[in-house]
Amino acid sequence: MARILTLTLNPALDLTLRLPRLEPGAVNRGQALVSHAAGKGLNVAQVLADLGHALSVSGFLGAGNAQPFEALFARRGFHDAFVRVEGETRSNLKLAEDDGRITDINGPGPEVDAAARDELLRRLDALVPGHDLVVVAGSLPRGLDADWFAALLRRLRALGARVALDSSGAALRAGLATAPWLVKPNVEELAEACGRPLDELAAQAEEAARLQAAGIEHLVLSMGAEGVRWFAGAQALQARPPKVQVSSTVGAGDSLLAGMVHGLLAGWPAERTLAHATAIAAQAVTQIGFGIHDRAQLASLESGVVVQPAEEQHEVPR
Repeated sequence: MARILTLTLNPALDLTLRLPRLEPGAVNRGQALVSHAAGKGLNVAQVLADLGHALSVSGFLGAGNAQPFEALFARRGFHDAFVRVEGETRSNLKLAEDDGRITDINGPGPEVDAAARDELLRRLDALVPGHDLVVVAGSLPRGLDADWFAALLRRLRALGARVALDSSGAALRAGLATAPWLVKPNVEELAEACGRPLDELAAQAEEAARLQAAGIEHLVLSMGAEGVRWFAGAQALQARPPKVQVSSTVGAGDSLLAGMVHGLLAGWPAERTLAHATAIAAQAVTQIGFGIHDRAQLASLESGVVVQPAEEQHEVPR
């Protein structure tokens, strides 16, 4: 299997509170509270580890509450290359209702100063050449701007890295300009970054062609319950997942990205890669937490994924 580096610049301690239904302005009583060391790159790393890959993890981590993250790294066997910064890693509250609706309340993270930025670059210069792929996922912490982020991505490419990118907003816009190997936004994120509506397949295909001409090989568009569209060269595939009971949508996109990376690095046929990745994402929404915990369920879900050329999807019943 591959050796993969995931970069999470703004990790989070996710506190997920289960409750029957959120009533704003009223007293709400939770059923359970679960805490996870998380962040998009770390979520991707956990799924990739379950798929058999060797992981290094890096980014910025608040020294004041690093223990849950360090425990995760030790339990998972991750090589820890995070730069510690003053303060605490942010806490994000996820309110998970019984019908699957999630309300996110994201806290502020620590400030990343120039010394920490320089230390991360120094570590990456040493780390990147020993890895087959770098996954850069998540938002930017305070102290980093889109220009610095774009320079980081260009530096990774100069080090010979294939980069898979999953971000949003200004970070995604800046990242697209550096032509990563693969990008995995959702439709709304890509539309915002490109400044145009992308609701229709024709508009998505046109945007995919533009990005591919700029050097991006793979555009993977996540569309929630509607599935996934994957544009690569002249090929456009869509996968529709089977219906599942939703517990939480947190981490579904990260699981999809991990599945896509896994299939591509393994050299699988496109249909198998997309079906497997879609099934991993479908499994993710049935659980709270990250990783592949039930192989039999995953196999059953994969058998229910429908993969077809994107232009044929209008014939598939909803």
